[in-house]
Amino acid sequence: QVQLVESGGGLVQAGGSLRLSCAASGRTFSTYAMGWFRQAPGKEREFVAAITWDGGRSYYADSVKGRFTISRDKTKNTGYLQMNSLKPEDTANYYCAATLRVGIVTMRHVYDYWGQGTQVTVSS
Repeated sequence: QVQLVESGGGLVQAGGSLRLSCAASGRTFSTYAMGWFRQAPGKEREFVAAITWDGGRSYYADSVKGRFTISRDKTKNTGYLQMNSLKPEDTANYYCAATLRVGIVTMRHVYDYWGQGTQVTVSS
């Protein structure tokens, strides 16, 4: 069992940066692949970024590639999403998720555990 808690969201101006954190409980979190998703009002939850269990590979949605960076610190049982050059269209509730599946996982239905989300609002 894994419990995930996101933090780090907030209000930022366009062009600014935020770093989201995803704190995990459970000693086996280091064996889980991790992903970040986001959901804007009236829209479906969409894939943002994913990283393998060992941090060796990462993958990004085209809309955030070159601006966002996903990472993880196994010693702290925490995952991160560094978001730079933020745009108003990045405004959404951001969720982290974990799965035991091997490799990069982009489909939300594959993830077994989800956090409660953290709101990111980018003003123009």
